[in-house]
Amino acid sequence: MASKGNTVSIVWDIAEPIAKELGLTLWDVRFVKEGASWYLRVFIDKEGGVGINDCVDMSHALNDPLDEADPIDQSYCLEVSSPGIERELKRDIHFEKMMGRKINIRLIRPDENKQKEFNHAVLKHYENGIITVVLEDESEKTFDKKETAWIKLDDFED
Repeated sequence: MASKGNTVSIVWDIAEPIAKELGLTLWDVRFVKEGASWYLRVFIDKEGGVGINDCVDMSHALNDPLDEADPIDQSYCLEVSSPGIERELKRDIHFEKMMGRKINIRLIRPDENKQKEFNHAVLKHYENGIITVVLEDESEKTFDKKETAWIKLDDFED
């Protein structure tokens, strides 16, 4: 069986050109176990938002290529969806696309001021895993992505 990381890479390589052909952007691919079940989650995006038909089209278009490549030995459930309004930012391209937008950050461990969450921060700069934001009080703060539990688009964005 391919490792979890390899599975995601293989599926990404299969799904990305299919998404482009359908006028979509591949946002993320995750292969996760929840309880006794495995899920292959493919997140798609497009200008103006993703509809149910986009998800259905992507799911149908992915079925045969996934069966042919057979990157997953065990049974799994394929889910295709939008990353949602509180989408998680994980890849470099996510940060590049969301520059200037408000984000929420949760750290793995509290910072020097014993603060663990930073909400409604404006993404100012991202390079090599280093994130610079402007906080609500107009001060700037820099984070190493490796020290974050998650970074999500702020759902209160205008």
